[in-house]
Amino acid sequence: MSEVKIASELRNEFGKGAARKIRRADRVPVVLYGHGTEPRHLTMPGHELLLALRTPNVLIRVEGAVNELALPKGVQRDPIKGFLEHVDLILVRRGEKVTIEMPVTVTGDVVNGAILDQQLVQISVEAEATNLPTGVEIDVDGKDVGFAVHAGDLKLPEGTTLAVEPDILVLHVLGAQAAELPDDGSEAAEAPTAEGTEGESAPAAE
Repeated sequence: MSEVKIASELRNEFGKGAARKIRRADRVPVVLYGHGTEPRHLTMPGHELLLALRTPNVLIRVEGAVNELALPKGVQRDPIKGFLEHVDLILVRRGEKVTIEMPVTVTGDVVNGAILDQQLVQISVEAEATNLPTGVEIDVDGKDVGFAVHAGDLKLPEGTTLAVEPDILVLHVLGAQAAELPDDGSEAAEAPTAEGTEGESAPAAE
């Protein structure tokens, strides 16, 4: 479980102009809330926060303006440049159980001619807030057509329990021909001829 200490400062200015000013100073507007408390508006150093958020479900020890433990709840990034625009943090306490999305990582390669179909890249689990799992691995090396893993088959870290139904499919191995069929198993419909589409135009871009 990763725990990162990040200093915070109280935020007293609000609005788009104030947020831009904060980001120009390489800081990020942050809201800390939870446990029935009033939301607290803070700023944190952008580079440190960005590095911390590279770890899924990182536990952040907020220091400075407040001294609390928190988990990332919402992250807004610039769609082009990728820098952090705003972060929501939710308060947690030692011993408290929380529900998180845990990454599912696949290792190895299935047999030649088969195709791996991974339905879930993360799965909901419940764990102690200060002992969160970093993920779970599934080894598919040499697995053949018909191999499947459901949520209940996962070997979860100690102290972690499923927050979903155990029969939910996580991944399975298909034959190449089966993978090419449409979802309903029927043959793909023939494409319309040019004659049948005369006069039609593509939808306008929104």
